[in-house]
Amino acid sequence: QSFCHRLQHDMHFLTSTSRLNEQVVDKIVLQLNRVYPQILTNEEAEKFRNPNASLHTRLSDLLKHLQKKGDRHCQEFYRSLQINAEQLFNDLPSRKILKTPDPTEIDTDKEQYMLNDRGPVFFLACFSVAAGLALFWYSCNSETQVIERARRILGFSPIIIGRHVRNICMLYLEDMSRN
Repeated sequence: QSFCHRLQHDMHFLTSTSRLNEQVVDKIVLQLNRVYPQILTNEEAEKFRNPNASLHTRLSDLLKHLQKKGDRHCQEFYRSLQINAEQLFNDLPSRKILKTPDPTEIDTDKEQYMLNDRGPVFFLACFSVAAGLALFWYSCNSETQVIERARRILGFSPIIIGRHVRNICMLYLEDMSRN
């Protein structure tokens, strides 16, 4: 979107009551008059700083004048507005449109934070609890078929769990199968 279109979109917001005071408008006009390349001539700057005209009229005329001059002039106005009234610049409707993210786009920073919220210790704790509950459920069932399946699983487990833990689990299963 060109700066002229953005300025046309923001014109109502900028000219509404008590958005810009006289001092800020004067600073903007003076900056546009003194910036290189000169955006406003001395005569134009005096016209837009005339204290006899109302602030609303001067500001409206300034914005229309800048739109007629072209995109570079409107861009310099936005730069001056950002320097002299940063909060107002950030609240502009055209800035809010530019800041609005695409709803189909994934915010990778937020997604990364959401995935890594708990950390690896939490994952290991949950996995250990789930594995323990599954082992307990299989070993407490009175069916011998279940105990035989658990033995087969634990027989291949030296890779997953330590040898000492496997031996304890096998002894427990044997003890449970006797009862």
